[in-house]
Amino acid sequence: MKKILLLSILTLILVACGGAKNTGRIPEAIIGANNSISTKESSSRYGKAIKAQTNIPEIDSEETTSTEEIKKEIIAYAKSFEGTRYKFGGTTKSGMDCSGLICVAFKKKDIDLPRISRDIATKGILISFKDIEPGDLVFFKTSRRNTINHVGLVVEAKRGEVKFIHSTTRAGVIISSLSENYWKKAFVQVRRVI
Repeated sequence: MKKILLLSILTLILVACGGAKNTGRIPEAIIGANNSISTKESSSRYGKAIKAQTNIPEIDSEETTSTEEIKKEIIAYAKSFEGTRYKFGGTTKSGMDCSGLICVAFKKKDIDLPRISRDIATKGILISFKDIEPGDLVFFKTSRRNTINHVGLVVEAKRGEVKFIHSTTRAGVIISSLSENYWKKAFVQVRRVI
């Protein structure tokens, strides 16, 4: 009986670990899709087919846009606001703040994110800095309060150089580098929502 219970637990762990892989689709928790359950077959490392339940509906790959294309469109739309002045609570070309820029850019692809940086920092998955890629979000603590209060969208990640677009109180919407001392010191984490 103990062996069956142990085998069942190990099977659940293997299935759960396989469910965390990037499927190339936008997570439902981010886009607010329905919670239909589908069954997918995947191969374990031992060559046996495992059936796992997922909360991602089956989607015809011809009808969907690839994750990379979605990220590129979000980045391009965010860049269209470059030069926009800073405005606390703003979400338009007449002025926007950092989280407003992120929300508007992702909303362009029907991805709803919270309106405040520290709340956005609870969405998606935490990413190691070495795995950072365009489309990820970078978070900062720029005030004396020990809480996340700034967010940017990674637009380029090459050879250790990470550039991100964000809205600053001094310069509005600009592209900065994580190699700049100010941002390097204020950096907290990277998250991936798509």
